[in-house]
Amino acid sequence: MNEYKNLPLRPGVGIILLNSEDKVFVGKRVDNPLNFWQMPQGGIDKNEKVLEAAIRELKEETGITTVKLIKELNYWLEYDLPKNLIDKIWKGKYRGQRQKWFIMQFIGNKKDININTEHPEFLEWKWIHYSELPKVVVNFKVKVYEKLVGELKNLLH
Repeated sequence: MNEYKNLPLRPGVGIILLNSEDKVFVGKRVDNPLNFWQMPQGGIDKNEKVLEAAIRELKEETGITTVKLIKELNYWLEYDLPKNLIDKIWKGKYRGQRQKWFIMQFIGNKKDININTEHPEFLEWKWIHYSELPKVVVNFKVKVYEKLVGELKNLLH
């Protein structure tokens, strides 16, 4: 069935969080505990500004509030879910996501990171070199992460 192609994309945000060594924060999702990692991301609430959504999502997923905005990408990135996940994620209301991404600098300490939040999304977290991002993410997000790697390459070199 091709009805899923008529579903809208969920509006969302993503955060590339860099530490002082320019490594990127990634977390292993609670609902996908295989060896897949992702950067903090989530939906935009009704009437919420995109930067507000990014700051809220970062806090909700990581406990982190000590950041400095480096850059807001001036375009949106999209991905479609695999057909077998459409009914399982977002109650079948969306075929994927359309995301606005932000690059932020983490200016806190390790103690400021707490993934044991009210509604935990990550089992564990780590810092990785940005070139590793496409290798650790689920396959349907690889193209988005490759584009983000290009942004980081331009920014950091």
